[in-house]
Amino acid sequence: AAAGPIPAIDPGALHDVVALAGQVAAQVDELLRNVHCGLQALTALSVGCIQTYRDGVESLGEAADLGIRAMYALVARCEELDRAMQPVPALARRIRDMKGTLECLEGLCK
Repeated sequence: AAAGPIPAIDPGALHDVVALAGQVAAQVDELLRNVHCGLQALTALSVGCIQTYRDGVESLGEAADLGIRAMYALVARCEELDRAMQPVPALARRIRDMKGTLECLEGLCK
């Protein structure tokens, strides 16, 4: 196939191509700006979520620590109460014995 002579370039078509290329470049620039702004917003949102998660974990850790300390304090108080209540059954027996003795005395006095 023999190559024919190269036709002349239409200056109007070349001008149109240059104008369209400029429009495409402007649209690409706008698109990149929008993507950049979107990425910045997503990054800021991600940072905010991570900070909130971190604060929540710290708060949960502190709450769990306080709960554990309170539970140990409650157990210690219960042990103290248990020790303090140990004489009660013996005291109850003595009171029953005294009541029985008083009932016997009342029976003798009648």
